[in-house]
This record gives sequence, C-alpha cells and structure tokens, in this order.
Amino acid sequence: MKRNSKTLRTITALAIVAIVFVGFLTNLGIGTISAPGIWDISILCPLGALGTMLASKMMVPRAVVSLVIMVALIIVFARAFCGWMCLVPLVQKLRGIFTKPEKQAKAAKAKAAKQADGKAAEAAADIAPLTEDEKAALATGCEKDSKGLAGCASCAKKRGEAVDARHFVLGGALLSTFIFGFPVFCLVCPIGLTFATILLLVNLFAQGDVTWSLIVVPAILIAEVLLFKKWCHKLCPLSAFMSLIAKLNRTFKPTIDNAKCLETAQGKKCGACGRACEEGIDPRHPELSEAAWSECTKCRSCVDACPAHAISMPLIAKKGEPVSLVENEK
Repeated sequence: MKRNSKTLRTITALAIVAIVFVGFLTNLGIGTISAPGIWDISILCPLGALGTMLASKMMVPRAVVSLVIMVALIIVFARAFCGWMCLVPLVQKLRGIFTKPEKQAKAAKAKAAKQADGKAAEAAADIAPLTEDEKAALATGCEKDSKGLAGCASCAKKRGEAVDARHFVLGGALLSTFIFGFPVFCLVCPIGLTFATILLLVNLFAQGDVTWSLIVVPAILIAEVLLFKKWCHKLCPLSAFMSLIAKLNRTFKPTIDNAKCLETAQGKKCGACGRACEEGIDPRHPELSEAAWSECTKCRSCVDACPAHAISMPLIAKKGEPVSLVENEK
C-alpha cells in the first residue's frame, strides 16, 4: 500500500480551517488554532501565553495553565504541530499564484530534476555498495563522549542545537511584548493573520462589514508569503520555542530496523530518508544532518520514503529493538 503522509497532513490543515470557519459562522466559540477551546475553557499557544504574562507583567492563571499544557504536549509530540497543524505551509502553497510563469517553470524543472536524482540514487542502491568512508561513518555515527560532548564538531552548528536567527526573533518578540504591553508579534504572526482573514471574510459576507483591516491583514499575510520563503526555518519564533522544549522529546522518533535498512543489511547506498526530510534531518546519518533531532516535526516523510520499509515511529522504542541513531541525542 502506498503511503502518503504529505496528503494526509494537507487534509488535516484544511480540516482545521474548515472547523474554525464553521465555528465563526455558527458562533460556537471554539476559538482558533492559536486559542482553541469551548465556552469558558480554552488554552493559548505557548508564545501567546508567555506574551500575555509579559504584557500584563503578572502571573495569569489561564496563561500559566496553557503554558504547562503546551509544554507537556511539545515534550510528547515535539514539533508535530508544525508538520500537521500549522497553516503556514498551507498558505505558502499560494505563492505559486503570485509567481511569474517563467519562474514557475524553472522551479518545476528543478523539482523534477531533484526527484529524478532521488530515484536514480534509490535505483543505484541495488547495485552500488557503500564505500569504506561511508561504512566508517555508519559505524561511528554522531555519538557523545564520556563528558557528554558531541562526537562531531558539526553537531553544535545544526539548526536547533546552536542559536540561530529564530532565537533572536523569539527574544525580540518577548522583549517587545514586555516593553509595549501587548503581544507585538501577534500582529504579524502568519497563523493569526490567516484566521483574522477568515474572520474578516465571514463578517464581510455575513454582515457586510467592510473595514480597512479587510485590505491590510491579507496584504501583510501575502507579503510574508512572498518575501519570507524560509519563514519556518529562519524566522518563526514559535518553532524556535518548540525546538528548545523538544530537546526533551523521546517519543515517536524515527526508528530504523537495521535488519531491513539497505545500508546496514545489504551494505548498499540509499539515503532516501535523508533526502525526504524537509527539516534537513538524516535519520540514518545524523552527522550529515542540517538540523538537530529537536527539529523533527513527526511528518513521517522519512517513513514514506524508505524503499525497504525499515523506518517506523513507535511511541517509545523498545529495549533490544533495532533502532536508528536517535540514541545519540541521549
């Protein structure tokens, strides 16, 4: 059976939009993905909860409860919100509408070439054995020494391990909230802007409510989609916050069955799981990854891409079970 988690993730995001849209139309009071709930019971996004307390300069019980709940969910599911619920990837699909035809053709050609290279690499796995260097890398991995220090110097430079641009945006968002007394980042948050646009459209068609916001809010959202193509990896403070907490995550990690993996079982090249990951994580070779394990969004792209069906994502990897190099995070 063909697995396609990407389609399922898109359907999930669209379902969330539909639910919120119905909620706005029927006044059910279910909130949005930034503040979901029912009646008087609701929770805030972790950044919103922190912002609420910093803006008021006091402990707010609702914000504290929301923050604790969200932190617990991040510890269990890491950045799964980014992979399955966040609307930014969905909105970014609209970028093609504003892209010139020649650029679209060029992008399509580049994507086709990348896919062709990937298929060629997978085909080569049937005939190309691992080199001695690749065998050494597979055996050594990215383990930590007796002092708990990373075994390869590049680990500290990975997104999610070292401080990156997102952490500065996170710090700036919280500091500006404290100084100005209101959550400044919420004014430009693409998730908030998406739901604000939905609400404005509902008010337009239901009540004929026309305001400047109907132009300004979608305009800001479109500008972010067009100008900040690397929003999630370079700017998003929420992803930065989640990746910090996700360092405690030990569940639903990609687990590789070495008895099935083409590299360990047959000594042949593959790398399909690493190429499939949009976050730049290579489950088979963490030392080659662009990002740390805390950046994993549980999207299951690596599971779908594995030609040997050697990757799974169990709740917790059992002791004695063939596992991937995720143990190097411990």
